[in-house]
Amino acid sequence: MPGIHEVHALPYSAEQMFDLVADVARYPEFLPWVVATRVRSDSDTEMTADMLVGFKSIREKFTSTVIKDRPHEITVHYVDGPLRDLDNRWQFRPLGENACEADFCVDFSFRNRVFEALAGQYFDRAFRRMVAAFEARAEELYGSSNSSAQSVA
Repeated sequence: MPGIHEVHALPYSAEQMFDLVADVARYPEFLPWVVATRVRSDSDTEMTADMLVGFKSIREKFTSTVIKDRPHEITVHYVDGPLRDLDNRWQFRPLGENACEADFCVDFSFRNRVFEALAGQYFDRAFRRMVAAFEARAEELYGSSNSSAQSVA
């Protein structure tokens, strides 16, 4: 199953990054290709949400269960959609009072193996662009008091 793993040191607290990633309702405001989201249910520890992703005339809906362990980890489990599987995990490790290490990994597989071979390389780039969008959103929301955000992987 293709996957991505990135670790970034960021000048934001683990709580700030957790809040940003857990705010699924705002994803259409800053994530590329996210057309709409609908949070079906939400609690302190679990959420079920739909995400409509689109590119040009293609639109696909994904349903996921989000497990929240504030402020350390967010795990997303694929429930339904066009793929066979799509799971991701964000881990936030404090690096002091106003910094953290964000560890992101995603694994995905397509229902069709031929399509997986053809599209897998594009998904890699798309997910990396989405991680960058989270970092840009953090700077927009929290400022760049410390501009030392850097990739460590």
